[in-house]
Amino acid sequence: MHREVKVLVVGTGFSGLGMAIELKRTGQHDFVVLEKAADLGGTWRDNSYPGCACDVPSHMYSFSFELNPRWSRMFARQPEIWDYLKRVADKYRLREHIRFNTKVESARWDEDDKVWHVTTGNGDTYAAKSVVAGVGALHIPNIPDLAGIDRFRGKTFHSAEWDHDYDLRGKKVAVVGTGASAIQFVPRIADEVGALTLFQRTPPWIMPKIDRAINTWEQKLFRAVPITQRLYRNFVYWTRESSALGFAVNPKIMEFAQNIAKRHLRNQVRDEALRAKLTPDYTMGCKRVLISNDYYPTLNEPHVDVVTDGIAEVRENSIVDRVGVEHEVDVIIYGTGFHVVDSFDYLDITGKGGVDLAKMWREKGIETYYGITVSGFPNLFFLLGPNTGLGHNSVVFMIESQIRYVRQCLELLDRHHADELDVRPEVQARFNRQLHRKLSKGVWTEGGCKSWYLDAQGINRTVWPGFTWRYWMRTKTVRAEDYTLTRARRTRVPA
Repeated sequence: MHREVKVLVVGTGFSGLGMAIELKRTGQHDFVVLEKAADLGGTWRDNSYPGCACDVPSHMYSFSFELNPRWSRMFARQPEIWDYLKRVADKYRLREHIRFNTKVESARWDEDDKVWHVTTGNGDTYAAKSVVAGVGALHIPNIPDLAGIDRFRGKTFHSAEWDHDYDLRGKKVAVVGTGASAIQFVPRIADEVGALTLFQRTPPWIMPKIDRAINTWEQKLFRAVPITQRLYRNFVYWTRESSALGFAVNPKIMEFAQNIAKRHLRNQVRDEALRAKLTPDYTMGCKRVLISNDYYPTLNEPHVDVVTDGIAEVRENSIVDRVGVEHEVDVIIYGTGFHVVDSFDYLDITGKGGVDLAKMWREKGIETYYGITVSGFPNLFFLLGPNTGLGHNSVVFMIESQIRYVRQCLELLDRHHADELDVRPEVQARFNRQLHRKLSKGVWTEGGCKSWYLDAQGINRTVWPGFTWRYWMRTKTVRAEDYTLTRARRTRVPA
């Protein structure tokens, strides 16, 4: 099948669905949403491991125009978030625009006709005036290349590809990694396994999780008087926003939170040797800050062991650490997160002059304009792109800022009867100089750790440096002078 379409949206997580809703709300219906899987949901479809939940308060983890008064807990769990996304998609009749089981393979900009030629894995092709990539970064599992893994006779899987048919009862389980996913599923599986060996490279900072069930009377109040939920959401937002002071303004402010985390560790882990293994040696915020009330207590269990000596090799039925101790295991579960900075290496996008986007970013470093547009790649828009991730607040807030910005860019094209909108290279360069000047002073760079926020050169390509309200203000209105507008046949259109 070949189809010409005005806007092609890729992905059906919060980003893709949010963009589709924004298009429909503004009267645009000539668009298609491509989804690689058989159902919508993105991250919240893929990650179904035991205990999967959001670490942002529920009332901030929804679209501002589609609040959910029915959240059952202060921190929603995966099934509930996935159900929310499906309800939203049904309410706005988005499924009629979605093509499931359709993975984008490549996109090539046609400089003569000013369109994107998009090919898919099932053979369908599209010619799109604009492409909006809502694929995010948390969708390609990061599986370490362990020496000898090919000869392992047991079961292996990643937390994002959880094998629910595999029975863990009584098994000797090795968990590799201690990130956000692992601290959620480890307490859920510990009671059923025979033995659990946790291979930790770097201990995370863990704060208490202020979680509880939301009372029925609260849900009824939010439904009956929506302004109460709006006010509560605003309270949550500004409370979370204040923590950006420690991340981006003065990392020393994080000492207060570190003391809370240390007390949390002392209260839950009495064994001094184990506590030493679990104590980070870097400033909080340098890596992702985690929240949990049941992770530390699980590590106290006699059948749970924490190994900090690394992995030397994998044998047929065991893992050998770097000091030579052999740990017998039946199954290896990777809690090693996702490809984040290097997730863009998998893109096959060709812009002006035949420039390969992934290759350009590998050689010159990732640069965008507000994480949304890229010079030399007209009419291509990223949602939750480089340097728009967060460590302190809800990325849904960022997504909403971006879909509004993209909608304005599309309107700019229509208003000027233009076929091409391309951010000026000098504008993008100036933005990135300012961005990285601020990032260089943040805890991500000065906190004394290596994290997935940074690329191979130690440059932060992942998070926004500071307050989200500033990002909202700066993307509130598209500056036409930041872009070059062009018609087909190379007729220049004044901005």
